[in-house]
Amino acid sequence: MDRKLELVAIPVSDVDRPKAFYTEQAGFHADHDHKVSDEIHFVQLTPPGSACSIAFGHGIADTPPGSAQGMQLVVSDIHAARAELVERGVEVSDVQTFDWGSFVFFSDPDGNRWSVQAAA
Repeated sequence: MDRKLELVAIPVSDVDRPKAFYTEQAGFHADHDHKVSDEIHFVQLTPPGSACSIAFGHGIADTPPGSAQGMQLVVSDIHAARAELVERGVEVSDVQTFDWGSFVFFSDPDGNRWSVQAAA
């Protein structure tokens, strides 16, 4: 039986600021933005080409805003990915190369940390 990871909750402090960051700067596609009630408002976004989405909002995650770490995107060209993020206004690290791949790192407005990897 397959087990597919399709949605990861990201803890944020509000809805609008991270939605703008992920769609306008990180280039994610906005899939859903639903306010179910005063207690539940969720936004679901998907990185281009990904089968897994992220969700955030009110009533989504009980962990503190900014506590997500180790989120990783995989790309074929790390230099092109970095250039696109910089062009979109994301504060992103320089390319770091290791035996297992090349990486850049960035954080969303709440401090949730992401890495972008091009495999070696």
